[in-house]
Amino acid sequence: MNPLLARFLRSVYRKEPVSGFILILGATDALIGGLAGRGSLLSIGLLVALLGVIARWRQGEKKSQAIATKPVRYYLPPDSSREPLPLLTSSKSRK
Repeated sequence: MNPLLARFLRSVYRKEPVSGFILILGATDALIGGLAGRGSLLSIGLLVALLGVIARWRQGEKKSQAIATKPVRYYLPPDSSREPLPLLTSSKSRK
């Protein structure tokens, strides 16, 4: 397999596994249908690939909305009023 194709498929699948699987499955069906001259397999593959693209688009849209509406939470106080902890030294350097 071409290394560039393998890298592309890996990046498509890692971002969103479900929609990536649907997209790759549809593209494979369309490729097989187009090369073998099977119009029905080609059309089903294109339809499934289109569904994968739509699913990926919708998931990306939901993520951007969730990021925009999620408030920022600070878990640590801005300044600590305690003294800093002492530095740790090994027992060998003490002797």
